[in-house]
Amino acid sequence: MKKKSPYIFDVDEAGFQEQVIDASHRHLMLVDFWAEWCSPCISLAPALERVIEAYHGEVRLAKVEVDDNMRLAGHYRLRGFPTVILFRDGQELGRFSGSRPGHWIRDWIEEHAGSGHH
Repeated sequence: MKKKSPYIFDVDEAGFQEQVIDASHRHLMLVDFWAEWCSPCISLAPALERVIEAYHGEVRLAKVEVDDNMRLAGHYRLRGFPTVILFRDGQELGRFSGSRPGHWIRDWIEEHAGSGHH
């Protein structure tokens, strides 16, 4: 089994403010709201992880397991899973739902993050 990237971590409601919102002032934060019973969530994960690794820490990925964090899912009014939300400077820049290929995710990040990221 390959080692997890240092830029990918699990987060729960208790750590969300510090590890996602506060951290988004230092670098882009992607949050993957997922569930084990959701097959698109499982198929999205490897593509997301490859994209994150290619950014070498410029963009980080926090994974939120929704069954354990229903209040967080409710707070962001999630309609379905997976939902991925991009944060910068404490604000939501955009979100998408469903499984997508890596090149699509990368283009989506570029489009929402604007200049300053390659």
